[in-house]
Amino acid sequence: MTDQWPIRRALLSVSDKTGLVDLARTLVQRGVELLSTGGTAKALKDAGLPVKLVEEHTGFPEMMDGRLKTLHPKVHGGLLAIRTDSAHTAAAEKHGIPPIDLVIVNLYPFRETVAKPGVSLEHAVENIDIGGPTMVRAAAKNHEFVAVLTSPGQYAAFAEQFSSSGGTTLVMRRRLAAEAFSHTGTYDAAISSWLLPKFSEGTEAMFPRELALPFVRTQTARYGENPHQAAAIYADALASGPSVVTARQLHGKELSYNNVNDAAAALELAVALAAGSGAAGSGRIGAAVIKHANPCGAAEVDASAGTLLACDRAIAGDPLAAYGGILACTGVISVVAAERLVQKDVFLEVLIAAGYEPVALEILKARSANIRLLELPVDTSQPPKASLTYRSIPGGLLVQQRDVLPPAPGTWEHKAGPAPSSSQLRVACATEVMVRAMSSNAIAIGGTDGEAVRLFGGGVGQVDRVTACRLAVEKCKATKADLGLGVAVSDAFFPFSDGPEILIAAGVKMLVHPGGSKRDADTFALCDKHGVTCMVTGTRRFRH
Repeated sequence: MTDQWPIRRALLSVSDKTGLVDLARTLVQRGVELLSTGGTAKALKDAGLPVKLVEEHTGFPEMMDGRLKTLHPKVHGGLLAIRTDSAHTAAAEKHGIPPIDLVIVNLYPFRETVAKPGVSLEHAVENIDIGGPTMVRAAAKNHEFVAVLTSPGQYAAFAEQFSSSGGTTLVMRRRLAAEAFSHTGTYDAAISSWLLPKFSEGTEAMFPRELALPFVRTQTARYGENPHQAAAIYADALASGPSVVTARQLHGKELSYNNVNDAAAALELAVALAAGSGAAGSGRIGAAVIKHANPCGAAEVDASAGTLLACDRAIAGDPLAAYGGILACTGVISVVAAERLVQKDVFLEVLIAAGYEPVALEILKARSANIRLLELPVDTSQPPKASLTYRSIPGGLLVQQRDVLPPAPGTWEHKAGPAPSSSQLRVACATEVMVRAMSSNAIAIGGTDGEAVRLFGGGVGQVDRVTACRLAVEKCKATKADLGLGVAVSDAFFPFSDGPEILIAAGVKMLVHPGGSKRDADTFALCDKHGVTCMVTGTRRFRH
């Protein structure tokens, strides 16, 4: 392998022109010949830099609306020739193929194109780059002699080494080659992920035989769940909808792995509560407090009630657990809400909201240098899409649809006790959203608290449902919640009536569960005996 290799000729063709001119000027100052195409060539010429069009280099005109311009032996022979192989160099000399030592290419903006509303299939397909990935892969394959740059983020390190030596080291070329293959792999993954649902049907559309994931690293974390675990954070290149990964950080130190995980859970629950039963334009504000990936508080209020009420009632679900937790709110944090959040009984690691009133932002910043304040405008006018979730296991990956199915009280069956009131159904819907955010086995008890519907208490992550019931009741009692106003929702059926007995004895007046147990009739009889409403949803909400 050759360590240092000089650069005499470079091919530049980029859609993202950030830093292009400065890098090209550095090359020209060291006598490098520039080859380029289209808009890249124009940008270089406009900057007063000498550049040779690829069609002049190949002697073959660009054609077919730009589809054919770099796919030519004079380009790929110049990239792929092994400089130390006499047969390669002889063939290149015979056919007039000069070597190309550097490729600076980033690809057609396919991901940005398909992210635009209403993009047509034809327009998307035209933004699938062919020549670019081919040049990148050719250069990366021949990295013993050729350097390849695929991102403006690589330019500074390259320019520093090139300016001092006139070339690149093998160590750098190897690293750039590996990054180049990752770049084209992610690019192809984005294309396949977008096209498969359109060109396939049924299971193959959602779960293809070969799974390519278009994820891009946004940051490395100090560590993972624990200090001995390395970690990084990636963004789904094709994702739509609110995401912590795309939130704007306004204040505080860097987010940790656990911060991001919990903030994502808080945001997802808050958005779901604001969306209500899935109706567009619900006019609600959702708020959720997450601790160790589980809700310890959650609330939804009419938008007119404001973010103070939403945040305060979310914290009220379990003030002890909320201390040191992560709060998400779909509304704009008002001054009075900020003043509540800086009181001594509240300490938040992260606050993520749709926005902040200017004075509210200053109040929160003054409270702590460490609190992370994130801003993410949230549109709750449309129900969330059923995207996929991924969970790694040793040697494999589990993939499923995310559970975004909204509560559907119109389909629930009334099995026992008095008919539910409209107020009880509103509470039941919000509480079902809360319980689907909890680790199984889970019981959530929700109720009305003034103008808010909030979590009274939850029993989460238990290996038996009886203990989940007991813990939910204990949490309610700890905050002196009026269980007579409460609705208990179970994420799965009650296998026996012992769990319902605990809930009813505590004062709960309405039970909601999926049904399906062989002993459902025992639970129905118990509810009838005590005048407790029992509704069956038919929808299990396991979350492991």
